[in-house]
Amino acid sequence: MSKNRMEAFSDGVLAIIITIMVLEIKVPHGTEWNDLIPLIPVFVSYMISFLLVGIYWGNHHHLLHTVKNINSGILLSNLHLLFWLSLVPFAAGWMGENHFEPNSIILYAIILILCGIAYGILQNSILKTLDQRSNIVVELKKQNKKVIISVLLVLAAIPFAFFYPAASAALFFLQSAIWLIPDKNIEKALKD
Repeated sequence: MSKNRMEAFSDGVLAIIITIMVLEIKVPHGTEWNDLIPLIPVFVSYMISFLLVGIYWGNHHHLLHTVKNINSGILLSNLHLLFWLSLVPFAAGWMGENHFEPNSIILYAIILILCGIAYGILQNSILKTLDQRSNIVVELKKQNKKVIISVLLVLAAIPFAFFYPAASAALFFLQSAIWLIPDKNIEKALKD
């Protein structure tokens, strides 16, 4: 399979995921500004999830630039990642519709952790095919600190769910935001 075919499929799945998420925002029946207030948790959940999926898309794009050939391990790892990402709209919808109730936050956190694990598996599958002394391999391995911080932020969101759900939402947002700015060293290594 060509890299372009896998990348096109992945882009299509991610576009559908975002489309499904926005369709979860139901139009209110009233025309008053107050009619929008019940949608605030749904919209916040959508914003967090849109950012999350968008960042995965960008990092996935950078990661696939390192690939020369697609093997079965990379293909299956990519499908594994897409599976977990495809559950984000469900978890985001449940969390938003239920105003960030604890169980919905816990499910969302579990899915975020599984998405992170799946991305790590994909990255490791790709790294195995590269020269271990190359700049890109060295730079990708340096991201382990951000990975640990991300996991800790998501795990911290779980206990907050029981007494301050807004803090859980803020931690989910922060977890995504630390990945928002692309690592300049990785971009430089990709150019080399």
